[in-house]
Amino acid sequence: MRAHQVDRPADLDTVRESYDCVADNYADMVATTGMGDIRRHPWLKASIDAFADSVGDLGPVLDVGCGPGTVTAYLAERGLDVSGVDLSPRMVENARRLHPECRFSVASATELDLAEASLGGVLGWWSLFNLPREILPQVLAMFARALKPGGHLIAGTHVGDEDLVRTEAYGDVPVRWTTHKWRPEALVALIEQAGLRPVAELRLPADEFSGPGVVVMAERPPS
Repeated sequence: MRAHQVDRPADLDTVRESYDCVADNYADMVATTGMGDIRRHPWLKASIDAFADSVGDLGPVLDVGCGPGTVTAYLAERGLDVSGVDLSPRMVENARRLHPECRFSVASATELDLAEASLGGVLGWWSLFNLPREILPQVLAMFARALKPGGHLIAGTHVGDEDLVRTEAYGDVPVRWTTHKWRPEALVALIEQAGLRPVAELRLPADEFSGPGVVVMAERPPS
């Protein structure tokens, strides 16, 4: 049994099945449109580069909600000891096919068994917005415990006040999930409550693929 249990979202199985359904279309859209490809988005790439520079050789990095592995592979190219995890088996199949040099496994952010101070860095890169509002703080606290002193979290998510129930996505594929949008100041407050110190924040306007977003990077304070 895990030392720090995270509650299981009531809709976890439904969300997993929905992402399995869109996984192939999503991977194709990343390749053909640039959606989700940080190499084509200078500010997002700069954020990931700053994260990579900050974690350096502190230890392993975990990309939680890695999807088809685009960011995981980029960090591996940067020389980081990085692996990816996603709740969708089909997303992980795509990641392994597209990036066979990287390590990927299947699990939800709420199912991870992370040892205390075992990671140099954690990513929640547009992958935590499906977590119910009462569960996200538990996951952030788990990430904070798993980081080594001086380790960093980088998180990106959709900005807004509402919970958006999605019924189709990525090529009009039927899905069932809720996108929980966050105000930047509320997300930063949760990260601080988890025990991390925010060090940078980037706010992004809406673009052709998505509404407004925010990226926050935070550090586990050195002992």
